[in-house]
Amino acid sequence: MKRKLTLFLAILGWIAVMLQFYLMMENRTVSKLESIIRFFSYFTILSNLILAISFSVQTFQKETIKILTPVTVYITIVGLVYQILLRHTWSPTGLQRIVDELLHSIIPGLAVIYWFLYEDNKLKYNQIPKWLIFPLVYLFYILIRGNYSGFYPYPFVDVSKFGLNQVLINSGLLIVVFVLFCVIFIWIKKLKAKTRE
Repeated sequence: MKRKLTLFLAILGWIAVMLQFYLMMENRTVSKLESIIRFFSYFTILSNLILAISFSVQTFQKETIKILTPVTVYITIVGLVYQILLRHTWSPTGLQRIVDELLHSIIPGLAVIYWFLYEDNKLKYNQIPKWLIFPLVYLFYILIRGNYSGFYPYPFVDVSKFGLNQVLINSGLLIVVFVLFCVIFIWIKKLKAKTRE
């Protein structure tokens, strides 16, 4: 069952990312190069890509991948931020709506279920700083690139609209959310381990 779910999530992740790339290229309003750069500037895409790669690797090994919890945290944040802050900002139709739901709802939900069922690594709270490296590097990247290109992938980090101070506050709140979910996931894992004793 574990291997089947792992393979299913890997395939679903690759399909969603590739379809989104196709749709973005088909509907682009800027050059191909700029469109590709923008595509990989979305945390949603990067998180789903990391998930697809991770679960592809997981399919061919018996032990659970060491980064399952941080990957699950990233994709969980993707889902929650979309549902709370971004869903109302547009109304996709047709294939775009299907891909949208895959990236922001279905895959995050299945990833959390998989994590709950199969995470067997020993998790420690002191691992959290390492797990925050990816979102922090990502944040610096989009702010620096946005300053030069004028493109910000998400409205709450748009310095041209809200100003740097407000964007830093928004980003700080998101980092707090990341830390909070890291703590929650570790706590759940430890609680689950205790109930088995």
